[in-house]
Amino acid sequence: MKQLRVRVLIGLAVVAGVLSWGAAGLWDSLGTLPKVPVAAPIVLAIIAVVLAATALSLRARLKAQREREPDAKGVDPLVAARAVVFGQASALVAALVSGIYGGAGVFLLRDLDVPARRDQAVYAGFAVLAGIGVVVAALFLERVCRLPDDHDSDDPEATAPA
Repeated sequence: MKQLRVRVLIGLAVVAGVLSWGAAGLWDSLGTLPKVPVAAPIVLAIIAVVLAATALSLRARLKAQREREPDAKGVDPLVAARAVVFGQASALVAALVSGIYGGAGVFLLRDLDVPARRDQAVYAGFAVLAGIGVVVAALFLERVCRLPDDHDSDDPEATAPA
């Protein structure tokens, strides 16, 4: 399994943001603009908390297993792999969603004197922050589940997530 690259996530968010900003301008010229749901930052924040809790739990279990503590509950490699896949998928979707809400939020910044648009810009800003939280938690989870370095290999890319 390949590691996520931060450049890919940033590129995805930037492209989605530019497209969203342009689409918001086009949509607004037609008379209406889709609303940013209040639940968007809440759902993203919940996903970030789940990813962070999973990473902390796996890190503690792996540390106990490495130190050969008695009654240490091991980590099934399949569980670690599934956690990493969940984290990677969440990070990709969160980068896309953050870009979309970021583009819409930037478009809404020009109408901050209208209370409804100001509220939408705030919701979009919180959604972007929560999306960044998901990406950070997913990258942390991926780092926790990383396999130890293989010293026999000459390939620097040999270290990969579980």
